Amino acid sequence: MIEGFADISRPEIIIISRVEYDLKFYYMIKYNLLSAVVVLVLMSLGSTSHAQIRTYSNEFLTLGVGARGLAMGTVQSAFVDDVTAAYWNPAGLNDVENFQVGLQHAEWFAGIGKYDYLGFAKPIDNGNKAIGLSIIRFGVDDIPNTLNVIDPDGNVNYDNISTFSAADYAALLTYAFKFKGFKVGANAKIIHRRVGSFANSWGFGLDVGAQYQLNNRVNLGLTIKDLTTTFNAWSFDFTEEEKAVLELTDNVIPVSSVELTGQRVILGAAYRLPIGQNLQLLAAMDLDITFDERNTFIHTGAMSLDPHIGLELGFKEFLFLRTGINNIQRFTDDADPTKEVLSIQPSLGLGIKVNRITIDYAFTGLNRVSQGVYSNVFSLKFDLGSDSLLN
Repeated sequence: MIEGFADISRPEIIIISRVEYDLKFYYMIKYNLLSAVVVLVLMSLGSTSHAQIRTYSNEFLTLGVGARGLAMGTVQSAFVDDVTAAYWNPAGLNDVENFQVGLQHAEWFAGIGKYDYLGFAKPIDNGNKAIGLSIIRFGVDDIPNTLNVIDPDGNVNYDNISTFSAADYAALLTYAFKFKGFKVGANAKIIHRRVGSFANSWGFGLDVGAQYQLNNRVNLGLTIKDLTTTFNAWSFDFTEEEKAVLELTDNVIPVSSVELTGQRVILGAAYRLPIGQNLQLLAAMDLDITFDERNTFIHTGAMSLDPHIGLELGFKEFLFLRTGINNIQRFTDDADPTKEVLSIQPSLGLGIKVNRITIDYAFTGLNRVSQGVYSNVFSLKFDLGSDSLLN
């Protein structure tokens, strides 16, 4: 069973090349043409109608938003304090002092996958509370639909090729407040996933977070994503002809089902070290805990621990240099299967803050360096006060 339709493994989506018609290979060709759509639809659902917790469900929501966090190895839980906190740790939204807008566009897998983020945050109740709205989309567009490329007469007709999109959407509604020295926040998540006209799902979930400042240098953070287990209810719309082809090629006809996303706990700590009058070093670490078996640095049959580390060197609150390490994993050596190698995913970036505008850049990836799945990510943040933007 292939899991995680919306996962970062989405380069598996096959863009079918032109086929040469040969009558004696008719059924083999028909199978290949249909396989792209079948893979897309069945990746996370399989053949069961029972609800299951998927190890890699809703993975598009683990990619991260804001180039600052991506450059720091996705370490943000303990200290994030801007509009992107709605994603990383909703408690951090309490530090937003003005109406903020965040924007990001990223492209993965040589531009095949497109990832977009738009966020809003605003303090309320004289700064004692904050609210936010975040919208995320990850999609692969213009996928050729070749289901009808072979007409009823057995001829290949390229005019019958259309296109569709496989896209995941999320809206995060955030509320944050202060409670007895703690900053606390929560997200209500609405998730929509669609594969052209073939399949779609709606889901709902809840994230919570807290931050605590021990002193001027040390911050602690806790984020629990999918607190109540996030669900996605899937429905399908195949024509009778498409169902017949699925049966003919020994594929399972998908049925309505519910896919569950288990909890992820993130423990964070951050330390600030002033260096002279103009420099400040921020060192932070997050520990992601999931209650399943994954290829993480530390894992058992029931739990996986994924540490990641980030550094930021700031100069006069104007220029920021960042780096980080995440995706620490062990793999079998391709050259010697008896050996195990340790793999890490480094990232780096910088940020510039001019008045109320912040521009962040990250060079980051999704997996091992050797796989070369790296992208350049830019994000913008606008801090809109009551006065002019340029004041």
